[in-house]
Amino acid sequence: MNGMNENPAALLPELFLLGSAVVGLLWGAWLPRTRQWLVRLLAAVAAVAGLVATAVAATRPDELVFGTSYAVDTPTHATRAIVLVAVLVALALSVDATAGHRRETEFVVLLQLGALGTVLLGGANDLLLLVAAFLLASVPFYALAGWDESAPGTEAAMKYYLSGAFLGVAMLAGTAILYGVGRATGYAALREGLATAPVAAAGVGLVAVLAGLLFKVGGVPGHFWVPDVTDGTPPAVAAIVTTIPKIGGLVAMYRLLSVAVPVDVLDWPLLVAVLAAVSMTLGNLAAFFQTSVQRLLAYSTISQVGYLLIVVAVAGRADLAQPALLYYAAGYAVTNLGAFAVVAALPHARTIEDHRGMARRHPALAVALAVCLLGLIGTPPTAVFVGKLVVFTAAVDGGFAWLAVVAVVNTVASVFYYLRWIAPVFRGTDPEPAAPRAAGTWSPALPTPARASRWCSGCWAGSSCRCWWRRPS
Repeated sequence: MNGMNENPAALLPELFLLGSAVVGLLWGAWLPRTRQWLVRLLAAVAAVAGLVATAVAATRPDELVFGTSYAVDTPTHATRAIVLVAVLVALALSVDATAGHRRETEFVVLLQLGALGTVLLGGANDLLLLVAAFLLASVPFYALAGWDESAPGTEAAMKYYLSGAFLGVAMLAGTAILYGVGRATGYAALREGLATAPVAAAGVGLVAVLAGLLFKVGGVPGHFWVPDVTDGTPPAVAAIVTTIPKIGGLVAMYRLLSVAVPVDVLDWPLLVAVLAAVSMTLGNLAAFFQTSVQRLLAYSTISQVGYLLIVVAVAGRADLAQPALLYYAAGYAVTNLGAFAVVAALPHARTIEDHRGMARRHPALAVALAVCLLGLIGTPPTAVFVGKLVVFTAAVDGGFAWLAVVAVVNTVASVFYYLRWIAPVFRGTDPEPAAPRAAGTWSPALPTPARASRWCSGCWAGSSCRCWWRRPS
């Protein structure tokens, strides 16, 4: 890297997100409910402009801006691009769920602010900025989890907040310890300080900081919030909180460990390798017995984090580590959002059984779901397959062949629970029309598709309404 400056133009993608969020919040306060789609349009324009600015910035040399606190380099450019594309997909995915809602503007603004924090996480090159970005990537998503004001959403938001508050405090304590023993917050200077620091104190500080980042990415042991929040929030929100924060959190972890923490002082590669193995194994084992599709996807995201942590474990030890992380993260983001998009299109189909025979009624959605689920497995020729291949190669090159073997075994094991969902979609038979159905399930006895897509089945069954995006007048 060369050069240090305080030129705001180096942060154009971030400024576009921030400006759009602020202007959208003010604009939405004056717009009538039927015109709040303009705020969504503004957010989409800002995301596209950010992508253009990212493409232009990627042609310039790497640099450190605002002292040495923010790195504008390949990982930052990749984080910007992945997050901005994910924002565009999330805006499109949530149209049916939020259009015309009295809090539509809030949804869009919270999404943008959380995305901004995620991008800052990826570029943070200083402990203080890392903590600030962590908070910005957390608080908006806490609010987004409870956006629909339903009982499950409120409970999910509270669990999300309490988990984040506890591990966020741990991260703050770890930052203070690292600053105390390393006598610096900038990563380059911190590396020099940690080289002569007491090993025990440095280890405690690093573990505490990693605990906060593991919460952000949903990896063990910071994974406890993922199943409940994913299952308790609407599909559009679940897609956002299980995809976007992970990108910045993983890049932040990669940068922190590879730049700021010397391996000869703290054996962090082994620690991360163990966390990777536990995350992918626990996620897969827990997913075996799930019947709720959103809860199954929640545990799937935990296992995917395990595969991505493999690359973090070999940071600086394998040439393919950084490309593998960025490529796998991009492929995972698109694939995971695609799976949640299908779930969002059928909000009344909450369980695997509710998707039985879906291919006959919604063939396009069934094919899309199968492609996304096979992609999450890593089936050729999907992007995740290429990503896993590069990740496994990097693991072997970095001296963790045993971790690559564990990852291959987990990949094979994951086929079981993904096929448990895919098989009924294409081979299942429709239930009898007269058979009673529980409220909230998909059934041929429901009203016409046009009306059934607007209200949940609980409305038509006479039970309590579970619609989170609209209420019957």
